[in-house]
Amino acid sequence: MTTTDTDWAKSTPTTTTGWLARAAEVSALLAVDAVSRDREGKTPHAEVSLLKESGLVTLLGPVEHGGGGQDWPTAYRIVREIAKADGSIGQLLGYHYLWFWAARLVGTPEQILAVEELATKNRLFFGGAVNPRDDDVVITDEGDTIVYNGRKSFSTGSKVSDLTVLEGVLEGTDKHIFAIVPSDIEGLTFHDDWDNIGQRLTESGSVTISGVRVDWASAAGYVDKEFTPKVYNTLNVPTIQLVFVSFYLGIARGALETARAYTVEKSRAWLHGGQERSVDEPYVLDVYGDLTAKLWAVEAFADQVAAEGWAIHQDPDVVTERERGEHEVRVAAVKARATEVALEITGGIFEVTGARATAAREGLDRFWRNVRTHTLHDPVAYKRREVGVFVLRDEIPEPTWYS
Repeated sequence: MTTTDTDWAKSTPTTTTGWLARAAEVSALLAVDAVSRDREGKTPHAEVSLLKESGLVTLLGPVEHGGGGQDWPTAYRIVREIAKADGSIGQLLGYHYLWFWAARLVGTPEQILAVEELATKNRLFFGGAVNPRDDDVVITDEGDTIVYNGRKSFSTGSKVSDLTVLEGVLEGTDKHIFAIVPSDIEGLTFHDDWDNIGQRLTESGSVTISGVRVDWASAAGYVDKEFTPKVYNTLNVPTIQLVFVSFYLGIARGALETARAYTVEKSRAWLHGGQERSVDEPYVLDVYGDLTAKLWAVEAFADQVAAEGWAIHQDPDVVTERERGEHEVRVAAVKARATEVALEITGGIFEVTGARATAAREGLDRFWRNVRTHTLHDPVAYKRREVGVFVLRDEIPEPTWYS
């Protein structure tokens, strides 16, 4: 993986087409050694540097500060493109976009301006230590400052990030407070304990938070120690769920394209099938046609839901409970479909590549391992249930950390 022959420093894309082309260049570089990097499982400092050098980390940033000024539908497509080559790096980029954007959904106007200027001008990378399944991090009020103490079992990207989003509950209250801190701040300890079968390069290990002190002025959305919500409950959850959809679909496309190349270049026809070439085998044609059609359908659905979500983002201050709820139902539906089609494709490609395709050097297993690992994030059955409850009872989901 090298950027020697690129001229990214000479120009920044100014159009959606330009940004998608830039993402394709990055994806091609990541694909070169994706198999070996997955096997080695090293902390992806070089890969994150590539995202910075290419400017992809600034995609959602203000143009006046050197950012792309692009929208979420474009961001989702770029996450898909990167995940096609490397699911871990696609996830890291998608999470970065979410945490970069979070200030717009919960921060004060002054905080939004400050965060976006700082992060965009300096091409800073975001991680997050926010996991609702763990005990809440405890926040203590010390007058002008607040202090975070606790532990989170997942902190995706934080080890390779410049900034980390923290979240906790103010002691003695039910107030949740988000704050952005430098990832190298004293008191943050990222543990090297991410050892899962997939998404090996996401640095999703645990973090200990010991006495991390933040000014009240940095408490997102708080003025005089009181929170003023900008949006009905928050759009963070449906936005991150669409990020999940994006890298699931990207991984699925990467699996299908990699399998196609293998079939064309290496697969042999079955000796009793009556064909000389694997690409002429009727069952091979059927499987590729079936999997491709399913992927195309879910990609189109994902684009449609992304456009619906972006319409809500245009005026988030006035989004209603019903508008958010109906959008979340659509997000749940596409999350369910993306999960199922990604698992089907990443497992199904072996039916048409054959026994030799299971060789470790081919790395075809990484696509399934990556999808299988992250799709367990929250049970897909509950996504289908949200849709069913809406259809049968006209009830929208109650906003939670997962809906």
